[in-house]
Amino acid sequence: MSFSMKKSVALIGAAAMLVSVAACGSDTASSNGGSGSDGGKTTITVWGWDSTLKDVAKKFMQENPNITVKVNNVGTSAQTQVALNNAIAAGKGAPDVAQMEYHSVTQFALSDAIEDLSSRTSGYESFYQEGTWKGVQVNGKTYGLPIDSGPNALFYNKEVFEKAGITEAPKTWDEFYQDAKKIHALGDDYYITSDAGDNSQSTTFMSLIAQAGGSPFKVSGEKVSINLTKDEGTKKVVDYWQKMLDEGLINTKVTSWSDEWNKGLNDGTIASLVIGAWMPNNLLSVAPDAAGKFQVATVPQWNEGDNVNSENGGSSLVMPKGGANQEAAWKFMEYCCHNEEGIKTRVDAGAFPADNDTLKSDDFLKGNDKLTAYFGGQEYNKVLAEAAGQKIGDFQFLPFWSQVQNTFGDYAGKAYRGEEKLSKSIADFQDSLIKYGKDQGFTVEE
Repeated sequence: MSFSMKKSVALIGAAAMLVSVAACGSDTASSNGGSGSDGGKTTITVWGWDSTLKDVAKKFMQENPNITVKVNNVGTSAQTQVALNNAIAAGKGAPDVAQMEYHSVTQFALSDAIEDLSSRTSGYESFYQEGTWKGVQVNGKTYGLPIDSGPNALFYNKEVFEKAGITEAPKTWDEFYQDAKKIHALGDDYYITSDAGDNSQSTTFMSLIAQAGGSPFKVSGEKVSINLTKDEGTKKVVDYWQKMLDEGLINTKVTSWSDEWNKGLNDGTIASLVIGAWMPNNLLSVAPDAAGKFQVATVPQWNEGDNVNSENGGSSLVMPKGGANQEAAWKFMEYCCHNEEGIKTRVDAGAFPADNDTLKSDDFLKGNDKLTAYFGGQEYNKVLAEAAGQKIGDFQFLPFWSQVQNTFGDYAGKAYRGEEKLSKSIADFQDSLIKYGKDQGFTVEE
């Protein structure tokens, strides 16, 4: 398998490359990750962190008895990228199918590490939501099938909002700012949201830029442009968030997914989150005492009357380059992502859909009883489906997005700690990305 090793290293970043090929697990002992054909039967290996993949694989095998599907969870999204990159670099051990977040598709496509699926996907565009389909497009070609979606939504503690005198969710970011002041007035421990400016917040921060109409990154082949300091959407978010920081309206000491974060969501001192539509089951798990208090709304708009959103997470299935079982792999991918029964199996198990038909279906819109109760009887999926149908901008991801994720906190964190202005942190972050891109052999324009 031929690809640019220079670009391969750019996929993950130096720190992540410390993970060895052995981390992929024993299933990668053969040259194709344990896949192969035997007596007319084919075995394919699928790497993915999503628990619903095993549910759909079981159903797929019932309908396709000549194909055995081995689903291996090799870790988180980032760990899966590392394992895949290492297997490709070693020339053995890669799976037949891999789950990949949308922000990583560009870097693997430009490294010639995943298959161009354009010839297989003619006419598929209208099947998927706008944002998810854009997530698998690179330079006009299709490199994956959307498997789930992450449109942003506002999850807010209605009880805390009402205690602060707020009767409805903010419709604009200016209203969100005004609400932040009212909530903080409840007590020093109360904040409308938390954001420590750490690496885990990079995806949300970039999604806010996308919703503001920002397009700081452009990719054309091996040419990229990076413009975080002059891009209007980026400046809008930086200035707004700086105001929130200056007035102490964000909890900057609590990092996402930490025990303290869970506690804040549970007791209401963190009163809301702007995060992907995949969050409901997570809230149920990490903030059980807030049952009946949380509600869902579409995200605040930068201009009153707008109807704009952005993706925050979500993933696709891709086919690593040169696999021996591509027809069986494609059949499984299509069943997961483009077949009504396969999609329903995943959605019934808790996945958020990427396709238009499911988002309009009565089964999906009514939600499930446990989550409906958690959201105080609200038809939460109707709101999330509305969020998924909002207009999505043309935000592009750099072909070394892992570097963005791995270093965002090194720069933004200084501003959140009050050591410097966020504009300075973002300017330094831009310089670091430009240098990194050039070091990896990309032609970088500022």
